[in-house]
Amino acid sequence: MHLGIIANPHKNGSAATVLSLIDTLEKKGISTSLEDDTAKLIDGVTGIPAPELAQQCDVVAVLGGDGTMLDAAHRIGPTDTPVAGINIGNLGFLTSCTDDELDIFADALLDLSYKVVPRILLKTTITHQDGSIEEDFAVNEITLSRGQTGRLISIDAFIDGALLNHYHADGLIVATPTGSTAYSLAAGGPLISPIASAFVVTPICPHSLSNRSLVLDDSSVVELTTAEESECPALYSIDGREVRELPRTSRIKVEKAGHKLHLIRLRDRSYFATLRQKLRWG
Repeated sequence: MHLGIIANPHKNGSAATVLSLIDTLEKKGISTSLEDDTAKLIDGVTGIPAPELAQQCDVVAVLGGDGTMLDAAHRIGPTDTPVAGINIGNLGFLTSCTDDELDIFADALLDLSYKVVPRILLKTTITHQDGSIEEDFAVNEITLSRGQTGRLISIDAFIDGALLNHYHADGLIVATPTGSTAYSLAAGGPLISPIASAFVVTPICPHSLSNRSLVLDDSSVVELTTAEESECPALYSIDGREVRELPRTSRIKVEKAGHKLHLIRLRDRSYFATLRQKLRWG
């Protein structure tokens, strides 16, 4: 087996965890390669770009937290290669284990005592007035928001071509089941099983209290535009990454992506146990 490693270079303990993981894996006969920025943490090591890493390796391990996992997914791009998150610190929603469980992780790779869980992603297509198109994908969500201004924005939302609502709010989130535990949850959205064939539309601080989250079948197509009466331009971001202004004449289409994120979960670990821990239930 050959394992690729991507680490958050800005997180304390990354270099030590990378070295520890390499040593643990080598002792068990598992070879490794490092992604470009990760290789800079280790003297004398040459890395390879993230998309090539995913192509050349059987599994990609991402060291950091859920934010690092989101960033790595975008850098890797579409791939069927399973991704395992190793959290430097507490266990996250997207990670398989923590950095003090490297032996357990290595053994799981050797005896295949893990499960690969496909997570649906969202494809985003922004069409501008001049006909130009921007495409991307989201692991957690795409968000339209009012930005720094104190004014609300007005958003027209359509489902499969039919008007859903004229939202007057701080913003609107379209989230995957994976993203249902992130910004959507903070905005009052529902928890959704990570393997559900669905996604959710959640308004952020809507002007009308009757505006609630809506769970949609994953075959649905959502289209969003800034309404003419909006008091200010909308800003949009994908997975909390770069924030950009959406021109009033542009239109965002959100639908299920053609590829999935294949996450590794150790067989003795439960998503719902992580949910209880992170949300402090019981």
